Amino acid sequence: MLSDAGGKIGTIYGVYNDAAGVDIRGRFIIDPDFVIRAMEVLTPEVGRNPNELIRQIKAFQHVQKTGEVTPSGWEPGEVTLTPGPALVGKVWEVWKP
Repeated sequence: MLSDAGGKIGTIYGVYNDAAGVDIRGRFIIDPDFVIRAMEVLTPEVGRNPNELIRQIKAFQHVQKTGEVTPSGWEPGEVTLTPGPALVGKVWEVWKP
């Protein structure tokens, strides 16, 4: 989390509103290799969910560590999936929430 007085960073990421002079609500998950893995941009009327942000960070950390993938709504300790051709079209057979 950071402050962006003047909008230099927001301009780079496309979330700076010149007319209002502020960044709109944006969040970016950037991995250790500086690759944007996720982003969310909301208008000011709707707040962000910090719990979902933390869940996604944990999921990306798990994926990076294990090579497994996480289904929708995954939480640490829950079932993950092993990506590959055998999984295509069969996610619902393998993953039973």
